[in-house]
Amino acid sequence: MSLESQLLGYCQQQCAPGQKPVIGLNGPVGAGKSTLSRQLQQHFAEQGVRLAIASIDDAYLPFDQRVERMRGNPFGVNRVPPGSHDPAVLEQAISRWRCSAGASLELPRFDKTLREGQGDPCPPWHGEADALLLEGWLVGCKPLSTDQLNSALCSAVTAGFSDAETFWLRRCNQALVEYQGLWAQLGSLVMLWPQSWHLPRRWRFQAEARQRRRGGGWMTGSQLEGLVNASLRSLPPPLFQEPRLLAADLVRVLDARRCPVFEGSGVEAFDWLRDQASSPSSSATGYTKP
Repeated sequence: MSLESQLLGYCQQQCAPGQKPVIGLNGPVGAGKSTLSRQLQQHFAEQGVRLAIASIDDAYLPFDQRVERMRGNPFGVNRVPPGSHDPAVLEQAISRWRCSAGASLELPRFDKTLREGQGDPCPPWHGEADALLLEGWLVGCKPLSTDQLNSALCSAVTAGFSDAETFWLRRCNQALVEYQGLWAQLGSLVMLWPQSWHLPRRWRFQAEARQRRRGGGWMTGSQLEGLVNASLRSLPPPLFQEPRLLAADLVRVLDARRCPVFEGSGVEAFDWLRDQASSPSSSATGYTKP
């Protein structure tokens, strides 16, 4: 059974007694989270289930607050890392919807085209929803304990990190605490997992090239590089994504063309990836400096 069919079945089962399920969709930049979200929304609608879609990016702080929170980061970005969002805004929106008798839902929205591409919140979305999908590259990620983080900073995972990147990693780990209330709303976690963690950079640059051909691209090469590094190095995948992989309900592994090469539970995906790996540097669950 496909990932889409399993998620539909899950939501139908949850909705039958009047519950309002929330699905988390985790995946790196460029993996196709938005595309899959729209496909799921259409698939659900064909079966009479109204699926609303939210992104963690919809919870970005207003520009001035975001710039202040991101001041001093080594990636030159004013959004993406933990701390650039206000997760309580989404958490409260979901709680209100779940506590209400009707299906009316109001979600925050963020327009990345405002402020000459720097982005700012815009008017919220209103609609009726039976279920909600929350997508984002850090969805479900949990902070490490002090001992875990100190150990990681002495491991190969962070070898080559600059002092500034190490400082920022500590700061991002602490910032994740603010997100745990929102993650607690998730009833199911789905992950899009790249066969190699070098792929998100390629995917994001390809996406920007497509936008430029359509007349919509606006980020420079250095800005794109900073954006990708802000996700891969503020929360290194082996430390923050891989534990979520093992706990995920469903995982879709993607090849370089973003085509599915495996689908299954998190444990099954981890075992499959481990079997596919031919060496630490080529391991899909391993990590080398992006």
